[in-house]
Amino acid sequence: MDEFILAEAAAELAGARRILFITGAGLSADSGLPTYRGLGGLYHDRLTEEGLTIEQALSGRTLSQRPDITWKYLAEIEANCRGAQPNAAHRLIAALEQEKDSVWVLTQNIDGLHRAAGSQHLIEIHGTIHRLRCTECDHGREVPDFDGLELPPACPRCGGLLRPDVVLFGEHLSAREIDRLEHLLETGLDLVVSIGTTSVFPYIAGPVLWAAQLGIPTIEINPGDTEVSRYVDLRLCMRAAEALPELWRRMHPPEPAEG
Repeated sequence: MDEFILAEAAAELAGARRILFITGAGLSADSGLPTYRGLGGLYHDRLTEEGLTIEQALSGRTLSQRPDITWKYLAEIEANCRGAQPNAAHRLIAALEQEKDSVWVLTQNIDGLHRAAGSQHLIEIHGTIHRLRCTECDHGREVPDFDGLELPPACPRCGGLLRPDVVLFGEHLSAREIDRLEHLLETGLDLVVSIGTTSVFPYIAGPVLWAAQLGIPTIEINPGDTEVSRYVDLRLCMRAAEALPELWRRMHPPEPAEG
């Protein structure tokens, strides 16, 4: 543990009023979730029972042609998320939102743990597995999990196919979420913090590179090297649930005893 870098990072967090946290699967690892790549890393390089790659099974094209296959693997992924609770990193990011003028989270995670921890300023760029929407009409609803769902589920309003509101392989990102991110960057930030993501997607690395070019301080929290490691000002080679409590403690020193 590098005390100097921890002290520097804590000072940056303490002084910033407008912060963007960018989070990936590594942040949820301490909640018991696997650090899979995208939606499908649980399967590594093996084919599904249907002889498809997981990227093919979890694609918008397969959903439209064989929704039973896509839903089968979506249900497996949801089962791996079920019962997970926010960890210290999720909770402390949410707590910082209460202290600062503006704290936003741009997350790749579809597990909903930031929201469960209390974060409200969320850009869920890949969606959330707990929100279902109809592919035929505007019906949508939140579900705690997929237990009891008939798969693939039908819309109770029109009979169309329900799907999780997540970005499948081959699909475009939500224009609404991209617009919200662009607006946030336009309004200005004091600090960008990347946590638990390898930053392989341009829209995840982009805000870090944008900040670095403008001289806005940047911090990375990740045990290993990533696509943005060489661009950030401060690197903490730590797990998220290890680093955030250390930073919080330095930002909130105990009051001196009276007398």
